[in-house]
Amino acid sequence: MTVPADPDGDGGHHDGRPGRRHDDLTIEYFDHHGGSNQYPRRRGAGQPRLAVDTRTPYPRQVKGIAMTNRPALVALALVATLTAAACAKGEDTPAPAPAGTEGNQVAQTAGAGTGPTCTLAQFGGQKYDLKSDLVGFSQSEKEANPFRIAETQSIKDEAAKLGVTNLRTTNAQSQFSKQISDVQQLIAQGARLLIIAPLNSDGWDPVLKQAAEKKIPIITIDRKINANPCTDYLTFIGSDFYQQGQRAADQMIQALNGTGEVAILLGAPGNNVTTDRTKGFKDRIQQQAPGITISFEQTGEFTREKGQQVTEQLIQSKPGIKGIYAENDEMALGAVTALKGAGKSPGDVKIVSVDGTRAAVQGIVDGWLHAVIESNPRFGPLAFATAQKFADGEAIPASITISDREYTVANAKDSLGQAY
Repeated sequence: MTVPADPDGDGGHHDGRPGRRHDDLTIEYFDHHGGSNQYPRRRGAGQPRLAVDTRTPYPRQVKGIAMTNRPALVALALVATLTAAACAKGEDTPAPAPAGTEGNQVAQTAGAGTGPTCTLAQFGGQKYDLKSDLVGFSQSEKEANPFRIAETQSIKDEAAKLGVTNLRTTNAQSQFSKQISDVQQLIAQGARLLIIAPLNSDGWDPVLKQAAEKKIPIITIDRKINANPCTDYLTFIGSDFYQQGQRAADQMIQALNGTGEVAILLGAPGNNVTTDRTKGFKDRIQQQAPGITISFEQTGEFTREKGQQVTEQLIQSKPGIKGIYAENDEMALGAVTALKGAGKSPGDVKIVSVDGTRAAVQGIVDGWLHAVIESNPRFGPLAFATAQKFADGEAIPASITISDREYTVANAKDSLGQAY
């Protein structure tokens, strides 16, 4: 596996998973639920070790500390500081993967996709062997976001399940130039198949040209690349983001009884997810609820910290706001932190979000969120199944749209096990 060596200097793991480091102190987490997504933190020789119980979300319980030990006292203070900071950052311990097929992606249609189709013969490439040939996976963002953690883990888990022995992963750390370089390196290393979670939708020409010259099929997941299927790339697998926006609007209309001021916490610019989720929401509000006014829009860049900052500004500038549409769960959770800081109570401001993280679904149970539209990150099974069908000569549609569920007050408590 080829991975960056802690490029962001945050003390994270070498494959991009976040860590928390302070001088010679390393905090190790354990989780009583088990599951493949729980990662022990490495520590160096002589470093003090803290066992942190993740069963209690905030504050976390610290076990096994001898209070007469001075380094342990310093460690305890640091844990408290990190716990407070975590309220505004998306570094929650990921939930275990659901057992069996629960939570896996399902294509919306029996034909598993829409648009023109592409076969290996049409594409002009040679058949590859998933088990032995080099398969490259390019992740776009630092894995502090639960969506990205679950997405990468799903790719790795499915590869292991299928016996894919030569999977190489990279992480662009939210730097588009690095993602371009990462994929170019995978091509140079001899990748026969590329699975890419694009940071941006545009700017991929250099990569697409190199891949096309070597007839390397590209499967994009979660976000689209603005290019031609079966020529520049094979297919896109992901949600219907416009429909997600529409469904979020339906939930907001219901929550506000069709009237009131609403703010939008926009996602990061430059990709089809933000564009489509915004347009779907606005179009549905305009069509179905003329009594709802969208009076505030600002990007929260898909991060919890920025979502909190923008919501703090929103509370000051729009004290009468009744609803917040957050285009992902991390921004929604940041908004909750801001509302708590302003003395608001659960339900004072109706929040509707998109993603389906465990923390957000728990937010519904606790009364802070009204609804969450799922955007399922478990791409591994569907991506590798698509790749195998293509290698076997089957026709692959240009776009494979997955079916996403909704989390509401009616089902949130019982559905926590399917959230990620």
